[in-house]
Amino acid sequence: MGHGHVRVDKTCLNCNYVVENRFCPNCGQENVDTRKTFHHLFIHFFEDLTHYENSFWKTIRNLIFKPASLTKEYLSGKRMSYLAPVRLYIFISFATFLTISLAPEQELENGPVKVNLGNETKEDSLARNIIKNDKFNLGDFKDVKYLDSFQRHSAEDEKLPPVVYKMFKKAIHVTEKNTATEIKEKFKESFIHNFPKVLFIYMPIFAFFLWLFHSKRKWYYFDHGIFTLHYFSFLLLTYLILKLVDIVLYAFGENMISNVLSGIIGFVGFIWAFYYFFPAHHRFYGCRRRKSVLKGLLLFFINGFFISILLTAFAFYTFINIH
Repeated sequence: MGHGHVRVDKTCLNCNYVVENRFCPNCGQENVDTRKTFHHLFIHFFEDLTHYENSFWKTIRNLIFKPASLTKEYLSGKRMSYLAPVRLYIFISFATFLTISLAPEQELENGPVKVNLGNETKEDSLARNIIKNDKFNLGDFKDVKYLDSFQRHSAEDEKLPPVVYKMFKKAIHVTEKNTATEIKEKFKESFIHNFPKVLFIYMPIFAFFLWLFHSKRKWYYFDHGIFTLHYFSFLLLTYLILKLVDIVLYAFGENMISNVLSGIIGFVGFIWAFYYFFPAHHRFYGCRRRKSVLKGLLLFFINGFFISILLTAFAFYTFINIH
């Protein structure tokens, strides 16, 4: 790294090997003073994440504009010129969710309003029709006491199923204790906090489907995992760029021009994010173009289905755990 004074003591602090130069020839640790200022700590942290500026920007440039090039370079053994896949994903995840959490929010035209489940307005429809069955919807029950009374005194064939009853009770409790604005803010905060976990959970599943669709003799599961890390890093980076564009446009005030520009840039970003997978898949796996497109479409359909299920379950879990 080149920061910090070389220690007078030539004994390596890590392995006790004799160090004649700056780095230990046995373990590679830099033989410098361990007590450093905050400035040195910050520089060390940033360089450790980005592995020097040139490598960082080279990695980002290739990730955005050269689909699959990073994966091919990494698996071919050229690893010192780019950020490692895991480090790249962690860095982009950190930057993305930090930006989301710190981004300014537009003020609501109407102030906080309590959700009235018995006489719900159009504006306060957050809790409406969250769960439905053939007989009832959530708006039929004005509070938890009414729901409990109905469940106790109704005939067996008229009672809510146990699972639906518990869901209704939790949803009503949330809307009784929070305003519509509070629910929105708490939901967003919880979702942002936990969404990286959803991505981490789904990455091995995404790699598994890639493994199913390609030759087991030619490709290891590890290869599909590296491809997945780079692809998910690209998706997060695209979202980060679009979010930053929105922040910049929002800083100039909300008007027709900024809304149109935001819409156009967002649409272009969405198209590029969708299209990106196909050349990346074709270049990395080397399938014939038509076969690659067909596999890509099938993978999109399958993963879209499972991601939708996972996100739906996660969204509901987030809602019922609002306090």
